[in-house]
Amino acid sequence: MSDRLHSEPALVQFSERLTNSAAFGALFREGMDLVEETASYLDGVGRTEAKALDRSVSLTYATESMRLTTRLMQLASWLLLHRAVKEGEMTLTQANREKTKVKLSAADPSPEEMLLRLPEQLQILIARSMVLQTKVRRLDVSIHAATTTHAPIGNPLVPQLNRLKAAFER
Repeated sequence: MSDRLHSEPALVQFSERLTNSAAFGALFREGMDLVEETASYLDGVGRTEAKALDRSVSLTYATESMRLTTRLMQLASWLLLHRAVKEGEMTLTQANREKTKVKLSAADPSPEEMLLRLPEQLQILIARSMVLQTKVRRLDVSIHAATTTHAPIGNPLVPQLNRLKAAFER
């Protein structure tokens, strides 16, 4: 037992625990619900609303609906990768390699004056997707932060606290 007290403590890898957290579960549900809601809107009411738009606004609608769909598919891919980690279907290292195919920096929406001409429901979906993208980017930084080596002297929580600080400063 005295050897245990004098040996270097093992750090808890916060990044490995995040995908098992309730916060990740809520984010996953939020993302998947938004994907379903958007698909339903674009295939239903949105299609009808798009036909009623002026030609110039119709082009913006087409562009923004494509950007929205692309953004959500990238976010869903990221969420599904990390759910696979949670379910034990892949390791965090494997997910890190696979996530390089996911672009979390999908195109930002058009200028606000153009967005304001779009149907209200599409504006809301775009705004919600941008909020979701911000949350996922923040979580991605926390999960995939480069593992730092720690000095045997000092507080072992400092690297973890620095990662949290960096994740929430954005």
